[in-house]
Amino acid sequence: MRDYKPKGAPTIIPSVTVSDVEKAIDFYTKAFGFKASSALMKQGDQVAYAELDFADGRIMVFREGAYDMKSKTPSHSGQQPPMSLYIYCQDVDAHHKQAVAAGAQQMHPLEDMFWGDRMYMVADPDGHHWTFAQNVADFDPSKVPS
Repeated sequence: MRDYKPKGAPTIIPSVTVSDVEKAIDFYTKAFGFKASSALMKQGDQVAYAELDFADGRIMVFREGAYDMKSKTPSHSGQQPPMSLYIYCQDVDAHHKQAVAAGAQQMHPLEDMFWGDRMYMVADPDGHHWTFAQNVADFDPSKVPS
């Protein structure tokens, strides 16, 4: 019996609208450690779509207006992004340093949170919000802010 998804594909694959797919690939690999997969499609002379992997996860990246899509980046729409991504990584301190050095805009500082994660939030050049975290402790209900 055929599996319900392609071999090796995660169950959830979010998509991100960007202004320039090639620039996004460059930023996401340098800042966040994503790896570009072989899935890359052009529309005319511009890259319109790519897939990038991070650990056991994946994102799809679409260029604004590609394939008659109407979505815009947060930077071009003037709106806050309607969703953000929360991604676990092996060494969040090193990851934070790499992301900021590559030009990610700091939104929330690197800190230990009451639910047990050490995390930070940044914005990419197109205005999308990204949170990276590492679990460092068990959740302690007594530390929940009142």
